[in-house]
Amino acid sequence: MCGVILSAGTSTRMGRDKALLPWPPAASGSNCSNGETLLSAAILALKPFTEAIVVVAGRNADKIAPVVAANGSSMVRNPDPDRGQFSSLQVGLHEVLARGCDAAMITLVDCPPLCAASMEKLSTSFDRALALGKWGVAPESNGRRGHPLLASRALIDAFLAAPVTSNAREIKRAHAQLIEAVPVPDSFVCVDVNTPEEYAALLAAGSKPH
Repeated sequence: MCGVILSAGTSTRMGRDKALLPWPPAASGSNCSNGETLLSAAILALKPFTEAIVVVAGRNADKIAPVVAANGSSMVRNPDPDRGQFSSLQVGLHEVLARGCDAAMITLVDCPPLCAASMEKLSTSFDRALALGKWGVAPESNGRRGHPLLASRALIDAFLAAPVTSNAREIKRAHAQLIEAVPVPDSFVCVDVNTPEEYAALLAAGSKPH
């Protein structure tokens, strides 16, 4: 299993790189007492369940490289991030296969990581799902699915066979019967941090999933 963190976006709506937002958020919303960020938190969340972690960067590569290196992961650049997020996914998955891995744990840098118990449940459910012929598992909360997505080689191949103009949602929908939903208690399953207002809302709600 290889981790893939998509972090090549321009963070235009946020106004600063989302990968470097303090996480967990400090009470002030401007500093983080332990120096962690959304990117470092994502790496740490995936690390116990993966052999290696690949962070897909774009024009922000130089900015996030120190975080990637400090947390023992690797970085690969999307040469043309303007093609969209699906192109970053394909770049990351090509790297997964190049490393000899046949499964991937995929997440977005702006999706706060799930708690360890939920991650453990996903990992265990993935092994069981594969034995039943499934292609992957995804966490679900309140009827909505989120990240990380655990993908088998078959699902990886489906992502890579699609045109770069496609998107992950289309591929998952086409193979919905082969992707198992795993109920987890985390409210972060469906959270995306795209704007300062959304980040502020997390501060107001508290940084711990519930």
